[in-house]
Formats: sequence, C-alpha cells, structure tokens
Amino acid sequence: MTKRVTINDVAREANVSTMTVSRVLNDKEGVSSATRQHVQAVIERLGYRPSNIARGLVTKRTGTLGLVVPDVSNPFFSEVARGAEHVAYAEGYNVFLCNTEEDTERELAVLKSLDEKRVDGVVLCSSRLEESDLEAVVARHPAVVLVNRRLESGNVGVAMINDERGAQAATQHLLQAGHRVIGFSAGPSTSHSSRQRVKGYRAAFTAAGLSYDPGWIRHCPPIVEGGRQTAQALLNDYPELTALFCYNDLVAVGALQTCADLGLRVPEDVAVVGCDDIPLAALITPPLTTIRGPRYELGRQAMQLLLSKINVCPDETDQNPCTEIVLQPELVVRASAS
Repeated sequence: MTKRVTINDVAREANVSTMTVSRVLNDKEGVSSATRQHVQAVIERLGYRPSNIARGLVTKRTGTLGLVVPDVSNPFFSEVARGAEHVAYAEGYNVFLCNTEEDTERELAVLKSLDEKRVDGVVLCSSRLEESDLEAVVARHPAVVLVNRRLESGNVGVAMINDERGAQAATQHLLQAGHRVIGFSAGPSTSHSSRQRVKGYRAAFTAAGLSYDPGWIRHCPPIVEGGRQTAQALLNDYPELTALFCYNDLVAVGALQTCADLGLRVPEDVAVVGCDDIPLAALITPPLTTIRGPRYELGRQAMQLLLSKINVCPDETDQNPCTEIVLQPELVVRASAS
C-alpha cells in the first residue's frame, strides 16, 4: 500500500517549515511569491491532499453541510436537494442528506446529530417543529437557512415558494370554471406551506365575493394514501362537491384513485388540482392540473444563501441575517381541471 503523503513530507522535500506549508495551503500571508510557488510545485509533485480533519483544525470548518427534508421519496424534495447539492459540490462541500419522515422527534434527533458532526451549516426544508424548538435550532447552529418556513422572530434566512399565491391561483381557476363547492385536502396541520395555501384558498373565495364552508378544508398526510382517504371523506360529507384542490401532487393522485373507485369521472364529475408539478403529474390519466414551483431553483438559492452566511469574514457581521428569497409559482392547466 502506498504511504500517504503528509504535510511533514512536503515540508521536508521543499526544505521549509510545516508552518510555511500550512500558510500556502490556507492562502495566508507571510510567504514570498517564490516560496509559495516552490511549495505548490512540491505539493503537486508529491500528490499531497490535506485531510478535512487537518484543514478543519486551521479553518475551524469541516467542509460539510446538512440538508434536512421531511420526505426524501417526495419528488419535490428530491429536486430541491439536487439544486442544493449542485451548489454545495461546486464550492467544495459535502452534504449530509437527512430524512425526517414527517416526524418531529426524528427531526430534532437529526439536527442534534448534525450539530455533533459540527457541520458548517444547515438547510432545513419544510420544518414541522414548533416555533420554540425551531428558534432553539437556529440559535444553536452556526448557520441555518429555512426552506418554505418562516420564524415569527424573523432572525433567520429563508428561501420559499409563494404558496399563498399558488393556492389562490388554483382556487381561482376552479371558481372561474364554475365550481362553487371546492374541497381542499390541505396536507399536514404542522406545515407552514399548508397554512399559506389555506390562506390562498380562502383569499380566492373572498376576492370572488363568495363564501366557503370551513368543513371543506381537511388536513391530511402529504402522501397518496392521505389524499385517497381525505377525498373519500369530503365526497361522503359533501355529495355536491365538484372540485378538489390538493396540498401536493401525491395527495392529488390519491384523490384521483378515490374518484375512480367511486365511479366519478375527472374532470366531468369532479375536477382535481394538485401542487408542485412533479414529473408524474403530466404522465397520469388524466394529466394533472397543478401549481408548478421552481423546485431546483429553490434548493439552489437556499444553498447559495447558506454559503453566503458561512463565508462572512470572522471580523465582519452578516449584513443580511434575515434575507428572504421568495420564488413565484405558476398554474399549469391540464385535463384534470381544464
């Protein structure tokens, strides 16, 4: 086995001190241009690669980041993760991708583990934590950016999609098509996105000068089975219902299954609208009308915001600790609610 080249080997070969090699590696002052070039040539010739542990002792960083999502199997979050990881990789960071399974206890455990690993920062997607627990997380970690979640205190960077506007556009589309009894399978009650979408749903009725029954709004798990069960309950309780707006496209798939089980035609008997525009949305029958959010861009901008916070010089302060990036969604009309 080839012996690993160490900083001592480089110093001995270059006939300089290990301190000089360290200064060159970390681009510090105090080394002449000629010596710097000589040491860099030796590093290249010997194939020396500093370990992250050794580098971390100097920089106080680990070169690692945490990316926490509530459901890695949901195509929305996999695309957010792809955008975030691409940015991190380009900047030389490794990313720990953590899945919480929509479980707040697991979310807290994951964040504690990342803290113990001394990651340089965390992108936390769609946190289900209570406000006080989330405040504690932000206070504990060196750098945090939230995705699709705000804190009332406003003391953390945020990247989000305008869920209220998206939900209002979806509901408006259904109202303009003549629907007046519109059920809303609203996702988890702990979800910030759900709360924003409920606001948008209500705003569409208000803007149209129409009333709605609060019973039309039902919270549910953000998965196919959650959509199936909630659609069943809404259609049982409100036989006059002619449209379903769903928290995400997976919930909408469940709603489509229920309609098929009940012999209801989509969109002739019940129109169905989802959210997120995951790849499946265009492939199912009928193709799903949905709200498209820029998922990849959301992940990319969240990670860029995190890295900007990490890279603030030690003798400077972050001038924009509460930066909020809001991306706008768009309505994609397909056959399920044309």
